[in-house]
Amino acid sequence: MAVVNIYKFYGVDNVASTDAQTMFGSGLPAANETYLVKSIKVTSAGTPTVTVINNSITTIKSAALTANVTTELLTQPLVVEGGNTLTIASSSTDSFDIAVSYLNIKKEITS
Repeated sequence: MAVVNIYKFYGVDNVASTDAQTMFGSGLPAANETYLVKSIKVTSAGTPTVTVINNSITTIKSAALTANVTTELLTQPLVVEGGNTLTIASSSTDSFDIAVSYLNIKKEITS
């Protein structure tokens, strides 16, 4: 079995909703993948609070944002295991951007 490490970036631009945004696009980490999230940066036009949820567990609750200032939400890396979701939600409909930098650790089965 080989392990492949790929550094990736995922961003969402101009979210104007209180609906939770699923990170990493339409996909989740596959069962043979683990995502090691290094950075979650958010910028907002207003002053909402944001909540980060990893597999139904609130990991960051009500982080307050300052208008037009980029804020780093993580102080330590965050692990997202295969098949789990990472979502970010805002308390208001003020436009905000999300930038996630992560390492995709993928176990490939070779024969």
